[in-house]
Amino acid sequence: MDHPLNFVVTPSTAARPDLDWSQVRETILMLNLAVAQIEVALKESSGSVEVLTNSFTGMYGNLMALVEAAHALPDSTVKQSIEESGTAVSGQMQHAIVAFQFYDRLSQRLSHACRSLDELSGIVNDPARLYNPFSWHALQQKIRSRYTMEDEKLMFDKLIETGDVQAALDEYVRLKQQQAGDASDIELF
Repeated sequence: MDHPLNFVVTPSTAARPDLDWSQVRETILMLNLAVAQIEVALKESSGSVEVLTNSFTGMYGNLMALVEAAHALPDSTVKQSIEESGTAVSGQMQHAIVAFQFYDRLSQRLSHACRSLDELSGIVNDPARLYNPFSWHALQQKIRSRYTMEDEKLMFDKLIETGDVQAALDEYVRLKQQQAGDASDIELF
């Protein structure tokens, strides 16, 4: 009788539980699925945003060339119309640049979330760290250190302090609204 040299025992799952079934393994599986979904979304959108950015840059260059060419024209209503339209489109393009900056910030946040979920999976998967409060505190501090903006750190602190996601989000929104009232310029990152 032939015996296979190698065989794979599929891990126990919630759909097919056996004596080896583990809610920890299920948790890790779900965390890894969330990471994979975020990573795929980032990769798919990155290509589209790059195409948009390159197209946008080319259009802006062409617009500025048209406006410069219009400056050489003799004064007329046509010249004035071209210059006014160029100025209006240039302003709209500046708003689009701000939108690209916000997209970049969103991508950074999602990347941070992926790394945090991956590190969380590592702790949950390691019994020596799973029940060690120092490991959890170190993870929290590592996650907090990745935040570049003070309002994000304060939101994180509020969540750790209260355990209340809604209170943390409310605090973040309050700080953002306060900053928007205090500043006339758009925050660049």
